Amino acid sequence: MRTITLSNGKTVEVECLSCALTSGLIEPDGGVIIETEYFHAHQDVAYPIEGLVILASKRHIKYLDELTEVERLDYINIMTSIRKAQREVLGIEYVYYFYNEDTTHHFHTWMVPRYDWMNEFGRSVESVRPVLLHARNHRNTVENNQKVMKAIEHLKNALN
Repeated sequence: MRTITLSNGKTVEVECLSCALTSGLIEPDGGVIIETEYFHAHQDVAYPIEGLVILASKRHIKYLDELTEVERLDYINIMTSIRKAQREVLGIEYVYYFYNEDTTHHFHTWMVPRYDWMNEFGRSVESVRPVLLHARNHRNTVENNQKVMKAIEHLKNALN
């Protein structure tokens, strides 16, 4: 079991956070953004950044090459739909996509929006971790969390 701190300050003990989220054991703040037979999209539960979406496989796998052909098609189609909604509904111009196979969770992709406030941390892959930590430690306010919840609702409405 691992202890994980969520953006709302709560801690949970789970073997796999992705499994807990995709199965409904843990309900992400704001709920599910969109769900298909194979994938589950939700606001990242650890970092309060508007439009930061985690797209997770419902099946507990680690590697991209473990996706079936049907899952691969669903993956790219749902990711494309989410990205379109991020741009058209939330005005997010750029997104960084992250997927790593040595994660403690199962297969998931981070869709990390880029906002002007992030520029002080740089504009490369090395900037992402400091941005995430800054969001968790300095943007975890009632006002910002309301913006995050509003963004979730806008994405849900655009995608459903």
